[in-house]
Amino acid sequence: MKILIATHKAYDFPNDACYLPIQVGKANGSLDLGVESDDSGENISDKNPSFCELTALYWAWKNLENYEYIGLVHYRRYFSGLELNLKGKKIASQSELLADLAIYDVIVAKKRNYYIESVYTHYKNAHFIKDLDITKQIIEQYFPEYMSAFHQVMEGKTLHLFNMFVMSREHFVQYCEWLFNILFKLEKQIDISSYDDYQKRVFGFIAERLFNVWLVKNQLKLKERKVVSLEGEHILKKAIGLLKRKYLKKK
Repeated sequence: MKILIATHKAYDFPNDACYLPIQVGKANGSLDLGVESDDSGENISDKNPSFCELTALYWAWKNLENYEYIGLVHYRRYFSGLELNLKGKKIASQSELLADLAIYDVIVAKKRNYYIESVYTHYKNAHFIKDLDITKQIIEQYFPEYMSAFHQVMEGKTLHLFNMFVMSREHFVQYCEWLFNILFKLEKQIDISSYDDYQKRVFGFIAERLFNVWLVKNQLKLKERKVVSLEGEHILKKAIGLLKRKYLKKK
């Protein structure tokens, strides 16, 4: 098992052999964190400003072959557990994750519930909805068998977020082939040159939604784990932001 820890800064990492820190966006600067980086082998490191942690995902797909299970977390977000301590928080160890995968197909983040709006309207209020609409058109044209799952996710109110998971390499390869096929087509059809730095992360945002579509379509057995944030989550701030976007139309 290898679980990539996407990072762009020096940080404390877990002392467990399954975790692999990987510096994302390495091709775009001179910073060297002294860990694995996403600019080696076949890579899309230079796309990191718009693809976010997906540059680590792509790197693992193309360069990390000798593992039965592959996962992705973030330098400040991990799956909860009981056996490992990191910055005073309990995170999942390799043995805990393997125990889950003996029963389940994929380990995912516990769903977030938007309550007052659907996944589609949330994206509309938070980002540029034309990008999601074009994504839908791409799926309609190239992967029509996914349209029912797409509508189910978009009309729902819950999402597994953060592009975090652990799954078998077989499922991982299947997912990456599908995901990047869509995202590279989308990249050719949208102009993000006028977006601010936050909105330029569009392909990471879209991937969070597509991951849920892929899970629904393939009817995989999911194990939800809470996400441990080493720096805390500003839940109230996020809730206020959601309300502003919805009712004041402020992105």
